Amino acid sequence: MKARRAAPLAPLLALLALPAAAQTLTVATGGAITSLDPHFFNASPNNAIAQHVFGRLVDRDAEARIRPDLAESWRLVSDTTWEFRLRRDVTWHDGRPFTADDVLFTLARAPNVPNSPGGFGAVLRSVKSAEAPDPFTLRITTHEPNPVLLPELGSVFIVSRHVGERATTEDYNAGRAAIGTGPYRVVSHRPGDRTELARHDGFWGGREHWARVSYRFVAADPARTAALLAGDVDMIDQVSPNDVPRLRRDPRVVVSEIQSLRLVHVGPDFSRRGPLPHVTDNEGRPLDRNPFLDARVRRALTLAVNRDLLAERAMDGLAVPAGQWLPRGTFSFDAATPVPAFDPDAARRLLAEAGFPQGFRLTLHTMNDRFPNDARLAQAVAQMWSRVGIQTAVEALPWTTYSARAARQEFSMSMGSWGSTTGEGLSYPKNVLATFDRERRTGSANQRRFSDPAFDAMVDRASVIMDDAAREAAIAELVRWSAENVPMVPLLHLSNVWAHRRGLRHEPRMDERTLATGVRPE
Repeated sequence: MKARRAAPLAPLLALLALPAAAQTLTVATGGAITSLDPHFFNASPNNAIAQHVFGRLVDRDAEARIRPDLAESWRLVSDTTWEFRLRRDVTWHDGRPFTADDVLFTLARAPNVPNSPGGFGAVLRSVKSAEAPDPFTLRITTHEPNPVLLPELGSVFIVSRHVGERATTEDYNAGRAAIGTGPYRVVSHRPGDRTELARHDGFWGGREHWARVSYRFVAADPARTAALLAGDVDMIDQVSPNDVPRLRRDPRVVVSEIQSLRLVHVGPDFSRRGPLPHVTDNEGRPLDRNPFLDARVRRALTLAVNRDLLAERAMDGLAVPAGQWLPRGTFSFDAATPVPAFDPDAARRLLAEAGFPQGFRLTLHTMNDRFPNDARLAQAVAQMWSRVGIQTAVEALPWTTYSARAARQEFSMSMGSWGSTTGEGLSYPKNVLATFDRERRTGSANQRRFSDPAFDAMVDRASVIMDDAAREAAIAELVRWSAENVPMVPLLHLSNVWAHRRGLRHEPRMDERTLATGVRPE
C-alpha cells in the first residue's frame, strides 16, 4: 500500500523541479570579471555584472539612449546645476531604504578607489559639488557646463553609505559589501571561474524572469562554443568569428549581432624619453631614445597597417576598418576623417626620415581573452609592421595579467580597446588621451601616458559646449588632430556577437554588456 502511494511522488517532484531549472540562465562569458567592486575598474565585463547588482541615476538602453533608473526625473536648473528627483520605493538588498545620501557617498568614493587600474575619475571630473536638500532630491553642480553629464552619470553605479563606508574592494569581491538596489544579488564569486546571482524579489522595477543566473568565465573561444552546443550553457558572448557561420547553420542556435561602440587600437608608451623595455635595434641593443615620441614613427606605424585585410581575415568580417574613435552613424563621427590609407612605401620613407632606415625591433603586448581574435589580430598587425622593417614579436597575456601590467607602464607597445561610455566622441579623448592627472581626474584610462597641452585644451573647450552642433564640430577637430598626430593607431570597430539556444529571445547591446535582463523565453 505504501509503495503504491509513493509511486506517483517521483514524477510529481520532477514536475515541481522543472520550473526552477527553467528559471536558471547559464552564461559563458569570455571577459574576465576582475572585481565586484563597481568602482574599481571601468571595464565592460565588470560593468556587466555590476549592472545586475547595482543601480545608477540614469540607465542606457541597448542603443545607448538615456532613460531613468534610480532618478525618475531631472532638470537643468542652470548651465551648471542639475536637479534629480529620486525614486521613493527603492530598498537595498538588505532592506534598508535608498536615499540621496547614498548618491553623495558614491560620488565621493567612485573616483578615489585605491589601486584602481582605471576607474571613474574622468566621468566625474566635472562634478564640483553635490547636495541633498531632502532624502529624495539631489542637486549636482559642475565646474563648467557639461553637456554629457547624464551619460557620464550612467556609467557610475550607486553603492550604499551604510555598507560602503566600512568596505574595501576586497569586501566587495568577497560579496560582503556587494549590496545593491539592482534586480539580482550576489550569491558567490570565484575569480577566474564564475559568479552566481539570485533574483532580488524586492527590486523596485519588478521581478526578473530568471530566478538564478550563473556567469561562467570561459576564456577560450572554442570552449564557449562547445559548451553551448553541448547544452551546458544557455548563452555565450564574444563569439569567435570563426564559429559564426557554423552556429548560424545550427538549428539549435540563434546568433544575435549589433554594431559595437568599441574601438580596437594599438599604442606606444609615452612615459619614458630614454630606452624602452622590449624595444631594441636589429642587433638586440636598447635604443638610446624612445622612437615613438617622433610623430613620423607613429605615422609609419599607421600607414603600415592594412585595415581591410585585418577586418576580412583576422576578424572574419565581424569588424570594420577604423580611422577614428566611433563608427559611422554615431554622434560626432567625422566624415572628413578617412580610414588611414595602407601605404607601406610611405611608412618606410617616414622611418628613414626619423633615423631608422633599417627599422628596429619591438614586442607588441596584447590580451588573449578580452575580445574575439584579439591575439590573432595582434599577430596580423605584427606581420604588417615587420614587412616595413619594424621586426615585431607578440606576447599575449590573460586580461587580468595584462591589465595590471599595462597600468604600471610595463609595455612599450600594446593593443587596447575602448568602448565609449557615453555613446559620443568625448569619451575616448577624455579618458584615454587626456593627460593623466589623478587630482584633476583626467586621463583615467591613459595607461600609456600620452600628454599634449594643446590637445588637453581642445578637450576642455569641447567638453563645455552645450549646443550639440557646435560640440560636434569641436569634437571633429579633436578627431582630425588625432589622425594627424597619431597618439594611438586605430584599427577596427568590432561587431558584438552572441549566440544562445533556440527558445530564447536576446536584445543585443551596442555597449557589449551581456545582461540576463535582456534575455527572455520566446
